[in-house]
Amino acid sequence: MTRTSKEERMRKLYEEVLNCRRCNLCDGRRNPVLGEGGMDAEVMFVGEAPGRREDETGRPFVGAAGRLLDSLLDHIGLRRENVYIGNVVKCRPPNNRRPRSEEIRVCAPHLEKQLEIIEPKILAPMGNSAIDYLMRRFGLKLASIGQVHGKKFEVEAPWGRVFLFPLYHPAAALYMKDLERVLVEDMEALGRLLARVGESKT
Repeated sequence: MTRTSKEERMRKLYEEVLNCRRCNLCDGRRNPVLGEGGMDAEVMFVGEAPGRREDETGRPFVGAAGRLLDSLLDHIGLRRENVYIGNVVKCRPPNNRRPRSEEIRVCAPHLEKQLEIIEPKILAPMGNSAIDYLMRRFGLKLASIGQVHGKKFEVEAPWGRVFLFPLYHPAAALYMKDLERVLVEDMEALGRLLARVGESKT
């Protein structure tokens, strides 16, 4: 798939999300948040749902958690344009509550279309909602985030082999400072995995 065709498909998907009425989250949103980044990104980060700042701007991870994510990316030599960043749920839940299982279920087809467009080699779910959904999606046994963070799981996707690489959500590190060190270590491991993936293509 060419970059131009990927961009066109993503534009159409945004229109679908903009007009989506599959759940009640659309009633309270200001802007849906599809995602952003490179169409040919080898790494795709998947968070939970937009927060207040994301709802205001229509962009993912632009609040305090987003600034931490940017610094983590910079730590391993990446920028937002080198990766793709999205969420399982595209509209902000009231008061930033965790999305409900039914909201995730009806919104997940939008994420599936994004995955098919980006075709990432590494899929990095951040936080419980994203980890639970993607582990189920690829037939993996569910486990706590404490057990799976920073570990790679090789799975088969429609576009080929993918490494699922769960991470703590950056927002968690804002409240539990010890997790920031863990996130740094996990991102360093992700960077090493990305380097190996790149070497396997040459």
